Parts: sequence; structure tokens; C-alpha cells
Amino acid sequence: MRPLKLDADRLFPADTLTRDIARALYAEIAALPIVSPHGHTDPAWFATDAPFANATELLLSPDHYLFRMLYSQGVALADLGVPDRNGPPATDPREAWRTFAANYHLFRGTPSRMWLDHVFAEVFGFDVALEPESADQYFDAIGEALATPGFRPRALFERFNIELLATTEGADDALEHHKAIQASGWGGRVVTTYRPDAVIDVEHEGFRLALERFAALTGEDVTRWDGYLAAHRRRRADFRAMGATATDHGFATARTANLSRAECEALFDKVIAGRADANDAELFRAQMLTEMAKMSVEDGMVMQIHPGSFRNHNATLFASHGRDKGADIPMRVDYVSALKPMLDVVGGERDLTIILFTLDESTYARELAPLAGHYPCLRLGPAWWFHDSPEGMRRFREMTTETAGFYNTVGFNDDTRAFLSIPARHDVARRVDCGFLARLVAEGRLEDWEAAELAHELTVGLVRRAYKLGTPA
Repeated sequence: MRPLKLDADRLFPADTLTRDIARALYAEIAALPIVSPHGHTDPAWFATDAPFANATELLLSPDHYLFRMLYSQGVALADLGVPDRNGPPATDPREAWRTFAANYHLFRGTPSRMWLDHVFAEVFGFDVALEPESADQYFDAIGEALATPGFRPRALFERFNIELLATTEGADDALEHHKAIQASGWGGRVVTTYRPDAVIDVEHEGFRLALERFAALTGEDVTRWDGYLAAHRRRRADFRAMGATATDHGFATARTANLSRAECEALFDKVIAGRADANDAELFRAQMLTEMAKMSVEDGMVMQIHPGSFRNHNATLFASHGRDKGADIPMRVDYVSALKPMLDVVGGERDLTIILFTLDESTYARELAPLAGHYPCLRLGPAWWFHDSPEGMRRFREMTTETAGFYNTVGFNDDTRAFLSIPARHDVARRVDCGFLARLVAEGRLEDWEAAELAHELTVGLVRRAYKLGTPA
């Protein structure tokens, strides 16, 4: 079996001078706590603190980064234990893991390989690589570890030195898991994030059912424009009671609108009556982004906008397996024209924070950095999803720093469902940022003490302030 080794200098610059600077910067921030202000881990894990089942159910079948690659090479999702619309397949988890191990070479050079090797070495202590010959050894050792108290969700949360972890729930979620976490007395800080897409996106297949639950949870008449907006305010307050400091919005475009009250009421009447066409649905999403921004001015919640994904591109896979199965594809996105109606309303608000993300890297230097470098309310989210990689992070810094600087960005967030990969993802971001800062020092563009301050800011300072999280005592 081949050994599994993590290079202590991985991701640092290759030349000796810059590498030494990066190494010194990293040593100062490597042990700082993890602040994870936006992700998709399951709050039920921390509410129940039940043990994870096995390697396949924890690491493989929920992770679309992994089964996306395998699917592209002809591996059936059922062979990986990925549930379809009828539930989990009958595939034996050990056999699924063997299939994964036999195809692990497909991830060479990818972020997934880095994250997983970090998990295997640092979390589970493996010193041999994952390959067909070691598949059963891995499956058994991981299963044995998961059965021990030290690998329960809360124990891992504490072991990972997580200061805060934000999950993401829909506007129609009753938040029972977050209520259970609060009632348990456990000291881990797990908060929620308000994601109202299902009750805003008319074209979402679950829109009507979500709207019914939305009404039941709030007691508002959501068939009237005023009642619908009041329901959002009530739910936002419910989420804040569960620790939320942020909202999240993930539509295909970044389009916003600034309609009159009469126009809003007329459009909403069409939505409720089921007469909204595709143009109406897009306009309604656009207006609701502006409404959400106005509500954030009222209640102080940070607003995150995640546009640019063509969701469920594979129609066959969507029909058989449903949403979030790896068939989302990045698209071109306009921000300058799309955001102007909203910015005409709230762009000058100094107490409002709107964090912009993109899957369209061509917008970094042309649109996003100039926008964030001007409007007081705008900040740039980190390299996201398809660009959550060393190269993606470097391109982000190179293309945005000259116009937006560092202080109009918000540090790093992992945006993941894969709980065990959180330390690995943050470690990658810290190493890449230290490498970028080291180059600026080596080129005489930053003093070493400035780089040290920035390394701390990029790790914990900016994210705490941007998401209004406060500083631990």
C-alpha cells in the first residue's frame, strides 16, 4: 500500500524566499478558531448528537462534489449509495465504498482530493492512501471510530475548534433542531440562516406547499401582499431568535427591481392566482431581493446573494433523484445593471451589509470589485463552489484586491454539507491567503507586520465583523 502523507508546506509558493514568509505567516494563524458563517450541515446532527453510521453515509453519498465526478465517468449513483426520489438504494455501504476507492484516482489534482486526504490523515489518523487494497481497512476503521464518543457530532465540533457554525434553513422550516440545540445546554454555537427561496421562487416545484407551511408558521394571510411581507418579517424574527445574523438568496440571476406598491400588489396577485409566466416569476424574484434588502435595513440581518447557477441541468437526473445531485452548472451573470434598482434604494446604507458571491469569475475585476469598492453596503464573498480551490482563491485575490482591497471582502466560508471537511477547507484558504500575502511582502508591496495583521483579518477578523458575530471573550 502507498503511504498517505500531507506535505507541511502544501500550497505555499515554490520559491524559497516567498515560501519562508508564507510559512511564518501561517504559523501565526493556523490554530485560530474556525468561523463558518454560511454552510449546509444538518442541524439535526448537533441536536441529537447521534453517531454517524458509516464511511459511505457520512463521506460519500451526501457529497455532490464526489459523486458528480464519478457520475461523469459512468459510475451509477445507486452504486455509490446516493438516494433517489424513492429513498436510499439497496446498495451495501461497504460495496459503495469499494467502488469509491477503486475510482479515487479520478480526484487527483482536485480540491476534493486535498480535503479528503486531510480528513483521512488528520481526523482518522490513516497513514496509508485510499486505494482498492485499503478500501476495507478504511471502511472498518472509520466505522469503529464513528462508534466512539469522540466522533459524535458535538465532540468533533469541539475538536475542530469551531467558534461558530451557521446552517441554512428555509422560510418554511419550523427550526425544531435549532430549538433543541438551544434547550440542550450544550455550549457549541450553531446558528441558522434565513433562506426564503422556496416561498419566493414561483418556478420552484415546491412553491405552493412551502407557501402553505409559511402561512401556518406565521399566522399571516400570505395571499395578500402586506400579509406576505409581514410573514417574512415574523420568520426573520424567529430565525434571529435562533441566533441567525444573515439571510441567503440563491436565484439564477442577480436581477433586482424597484416597483411601486401598486405594481407589487398587481404582480403578487398574478403569482397567487397561478397566472405568473416566466417573466413574471423573474420579476417577482427581483423585487423580493429588494424587499429583503429593505428588511435587512430594518432588522440588521446580513444579506447574502448567491446567483449564477443553472440548477438541475440534467433533466433525467432531476426526474430520478431530485435537487442537489451535482447537475448545477455555472452561468454568465450581470451584476452592474442587475443590482442597480436595489442599490438605488439601499446602496448608501452604512449599517447594511450585502455579500455578493459569483460563479462567473469574469465579473471579479470588471463588475464585483468596482461595485464593492464604491457602495458602502457591498462586500465580496470568497471564491465559491466551483472556485473553492487553490487556483480559484488565488484568482479571486489577484482580480479583486487592486480595486476592492482586502477590507471589502469577508474572509472565508466553506458553504459545505460535508462536516468533516470543514477544517480541511479552512486550512486550504489560510494557506492560499498566506501565500498571496507572502508574495506581496517579497515584492516589497507590504511590510511583514501588515501581512501578519491581514492574515489574522482574513482568517477571523473580517468574517466576525461582516456577519456581525462579535468577538469571543
